[in-house]
Amino acid sequence: MNRKVKFALAGGVGAAALAAMVLVPGQLALSADHFDPPLRTDPRPGFDPTPDRLADIADVFAFYDATNVYLSLTVHTRDATSASPLSDIYDRDVLYALNVSTDTNAATTEVPIRFRFGPATNGTGFGVRYEGLPGLSGNLDCRVEQLDCQSGGVRAYAGLRNDPFFFDLQGFRETTAMGTLRFNPNRDFFGGKNILTVVLQIPRASLNTNQISVWGTTARLGGQL
Repeated sequence: MNRKVKFALAGGVGAAALAAMVLVPGQLALSADHFDPPLRTDPRPGFDPTPDRLADIADVFAFYDATNVYLSLTVHTRDATSASPLSDIYDRDVLYALNVSTDTNAATTEVPIRFRFGPATNGTGFGVRYEGLPGLSGNLDCRVEQLDCQSGGVRAYAGLRNDPFFFDLQGFRETTAMGTLRFNPNRDFFGGKNILTVVLQIPRASLNTNQISVWGTTARLGGQL
């Protein structure tokens, strides 16, 4: 599954958050957000029918300031808490990616950033390995929930956080049923719910462009999402 956003890195501070995919004329647009993939698993007979929440992308966010670009991918772990087994939050069989296009063809990936979870390199708990980070010659290994993991101007974080996506699900359902707007800005269906969140801080200079497109993808070893 994937989500995509395109924005220009102008002066000052900017932000983009995906409520829908940016459409590029003449190109096939594939996207999904919270709970959107069909069954969130492979529906073919003989495959696992269980919703694959650890490969279900919720949102992709992109922000920038005068110095850095900030990219974030969130993945559904709605039943997880800080007391949940780490294997129920950090799945070593899912390959996550933030794909960055830096040229005029927004469908190409010039900066493929990949990350996977597994045992921490120090042998305690779980860690995450980032590959393809711009400006770094090698990989970046961090512990989950580590706030100070950085190298060469790149900073990375992965862990459970409060879902940043704001949405009034009750208002949406009432609006579609009644045909009149029923949204209430004081209702947030996702408020207080945990979600697996990966955040990257990348120096703008390492991208060598003032306009980028970003999308997230997941791939499961074994053939699910």
